[in-house]
Amino acid sequence: MAALLRVAGLSKAFGALQVTQDVSFEVQAGEILGVIGPNGAGKTTLFGLLAGNIPPSAGRVEFAGEDITAAPAHERARLGLARTFQVPRPFGHMTVFENLKTAARFGGNLSDEEADAWVERVLAMTGMQSTADQLAGRLPLLMRKRHELARALAMKPKLMLVDEVAAGLTDQEVNQFIQLVQSIRKSGVTIIWIEHVMKTMLSATDRLLALHSGRLLAIGKPQDVFNHPDVRRVYLGA
Repeated sequence: MAALLRVAGLSKAFGALQVTQDVSFEVQAGEILGVIGPNGAGKTTLFGLLAGNIPPSAGRVEFAGEDITAAPAHERARLGLARTFQVPRPFGHMTVFENLKTAARFGGNLSDEEADAWVERVLAMTGMQSTADQLAGRLPLLMRKRHELARALAMKPKLMLVDEVAAGLTDQEVNQFIQLVQSIRKSGVTIIWIEHVMKTMLSATDRLLALHSGRLLAIGKPQDVFNHPDVRRVYLGA
């Protein structure tokens, strides 16, 4: 089976600072790949490189069989690659519905009528129907995080990059987000998910990718990666 995403030798340096170095992996359609690593491991930079927000210093990114290494973020969005941000970034002066419709129109390339219908479905899928007419900038933290997922989903992605949606939430809220992300996967969306909440990464992913100092430490089944000696050394000093 052809991989949906192929990453080969991906590296990024900011001057003398090497943030990611020679990272290579593949993601199969329909899976959830978790990304773990301590602060400064290069996780969010990796997302920026995949989404097209940051140009690589070296390496190659292929998506759905197409070389997108030089493609800007908006072109990658049109191809079906969407991302969320760790700190939610809604258009605060617009309603939730307007935020999602903007994503559907310009990211998902839907017509006005198609966007309206799709946004209604996304609101239902993410449990945000009651907030549709609220200003996105006034949402509480839990709903802002739901909004981040909903806005990315509104772009009708094939692959969604999910950046720490569980951060700052209670155990019950984390469980709700696990269910939500898994339901998005069941709708046909492949997911790469950065998270510091290890319970989430062990219970909700098919595979884990561990980074440290910009390098790939291990990739494989969640428990195997968590028990990998290099990963235990980085996390536990063992």
